[in-house]
Amino acid sequence: MIRIGILGNIGSGKSYIANSFGYPVFNADYEVSKLYKKNIKIFKKLNKALPKYISKFPIDKKEISYAILSNKNNLKKIIKIIHKEVRKKMNIFLKKNKNKKIVILDIPLLLENKINTKKDILVFVDSKKIDIEKRLVKRRNFNRKLLNIFKKIQFSSIYKKKKSNFVIKNDFKNQSVRNEIKNILEKIL
Repeated sequence: MIRIGILGNIGSGKSYIANSFGYPVFNADYEVSKLYKKNIKIFKKLNKALPKYISKFPIDKKEISYAILSNKNNLKKIIKIIHKEVRKKMNIFLKKNKNKKIVILDIPLLLENKINTKKDILVFVDSKKIDIEKRLVKRRNFNRKLLNIFKKIQFSSIYKKKKSNFVIKNDFKNQSVRNEIKNILEKIL
């Protein structure tokens, strides 16, 4: 099984690119969202760690945001609880798809949390800052302060690009993205 890890900045289109490969995708953001909505154990752990902020189940993302904005250490507490569970979900995904030729890992902090292996093929999604900005502002719960906090815990684009085997220029046009993915797949298969 070939594991392809998708890297890039917040709003660069990583999930779009991941889904465009046409292979099974593990989407960490989606898994976190499910944990907040459906996992009572996660709620209890977060409630115990942050009783002032996390008070009702299913967990409201606004409560999570408020906790992070109120105190930087809260993000560390949330990450410590959530990431263990996301790793378990990823391992289940990998076992379930062990016979697939390729799987795609759409995990925002793939390098930062040392989730990747040496054999993984890393693809950096490169997008223009102006395009990213336009997309982020359209997001329903967009919050610049929160965005800046998340950016601080991520490696720089320069570092991620250097670590990557391939770079996809995402101009948010389907055809050019499909062509770049096709070229990558031809090289690795």
